[in-house]
Amino acid sequence: MKFVSTRKGIEATSAESVFQGLAPDGGLYVPVLGGDLPQMPKVKNLREAEEFVLGVLFDDMPAEVRTAAVDRLLSRFPDGDPTPLVKADGLDILELFHGKTGAFKDVALSMLPVFMRHAAGGKRVLVLTATSGDTGSAAMQGFAGVEGTEVLVFFPNVGTSRVQRLQMTTPADKNVHAVAIKGNFDDAQAAVKRIFADPAINAEAAAKGVTLSSANSINTGRLVPQIGYYVLAASRIGGEFDMVVPSGNFGNILAAYYAKMLGAPIRKFIVASNVNDVLARFVKTGVYDPGKDFTITNSPSMDIKKSSNVERLLWLLNDGDGEEVSRLMKDLETTGRYELGEKAKMRLFADFAGGVATQEETLAEMRRMKEACGYVLDPHTAVATKVARDYLFRRTCGTKELPVLVTATATPYKFPETCEKAFGENVLDNPPPSFKDLESMPVAQTKVVEIAQIDEAVKELF
Repeated sequence: MKFVSTRKGIEATSAESVFQGLAPDGGLYVPVLGGDLPQMPKVKNLREAEEFVLGVLFDDMPAEVRTAAVDRLLSRFPDGDPTPLVKADGLDILELFHGKTGAFKDVALSMLPVFMRHAAGGKRVLVLTATSGDTGSAAMQGFAGVEGTEVLVFFPNVGTSRVQRLQMTTPADKNVHAVAIKGNFDDAQAAVKRIFADPAINAEAAAKGVTLSSANSINTGRLVPQIGYYVLAASRIGGEFDMVVPSGNFGNILAAYYAKMLGAPIRKFIVASNVNDVLARFVKTGVYDPGKDFTITNSPSMDIKKSSNVERLLWLLNDGDGEEVSRLMKDLETTGRYELGEKAKMRLFADFAGGVATQEETLAEMRRMKEACGYVLDPHTAVATKVARDYLFRRTCGTKELPVLVTATATPYKFPETCEKAFGENVLDNPPPSFKDLESMPVAQTKVVEIAQIDEAVKELF
């Protein structure tokens, strides 16, 4: 499979796209899906789903590397069914939170170190990661102790849950590092992308034998494995369905969009946003306008205003027109917003819809789901189920009724404070093994920096 950058069409192999993370032109790598794709098989388990996806999109990687990546994934999840599909209050809920850190990021970040070591070919890699709460801990767990790699995570000093923060500050492995910044996720992401594109910083790293890469969903090694669990969910549902994904950086719902391109019978993609509703507004209007308002919410992993993976969708909506993507991204940089052309808008509206849940509605939805069927949601998934119910109510009489799949992106055990506020008591009485000792573990990562100090924090690890 050939990968190209979204802006200037720079070509790369799958391994090169993983190793580089961000393309040299500042764009993101996308697979060029031709017309001769194999038909999506009906898969029975996650191994078969991932083997199919990797065999299509990472077909130029050695088979033994792909197999090792899937083996590592399955070894880090409970035996049996790592990504179960359950029914709750009339919805199909895809549980993606059974990995070590309790978030969907664990799936791909269990596999990325295998791809990265292969792609690096023995070179030393410094993996830079911006996080709003979940990616950082999953990256640290995924790369901990992996020879030839170091991970540096930047997370907001204010806004993460206590458990999210502990998951990033208690790891003591020598090759993992977490740094709090006096800013938000967008500040961290902007700094990391700027560093990747800075020739001087990259030259300084190279002079010391270091290559910079990413564990964020800008990396194809993060995006591609996420397609697998949607292929499996589609096989289990067995027919056409709509789906709702709580969305922050847009990578998870984009993975579902790629699953549709590979044959998954998904009719509509519904973006679920909290009050930082840039994405929900975008899919409704075709105008991407982050605005000036930013709210720290009870669904912190969605507190993002500039979502990197939308750029990949722009490339798809514009038939791979890198000049148009570059124009849109330039508009965002210079005017703070962009607007799709009419043809791209029509394509967007045909496939996507959006909805919003406020913080109060999120808490109410957590209570409602528990009372209705005994299912305890984390706040991000509650945003999605609230938006899913609103979407069901908006369906017209003439619309074919289909199953609705909701992506459950995190365990409620990551957000005990919000759960207690929602339910008025502690209902989390059976924590996963990786959560049980978290509060008693010593804090190993204590560094806090200003946004302007991020570059120096990176250079200290060269």
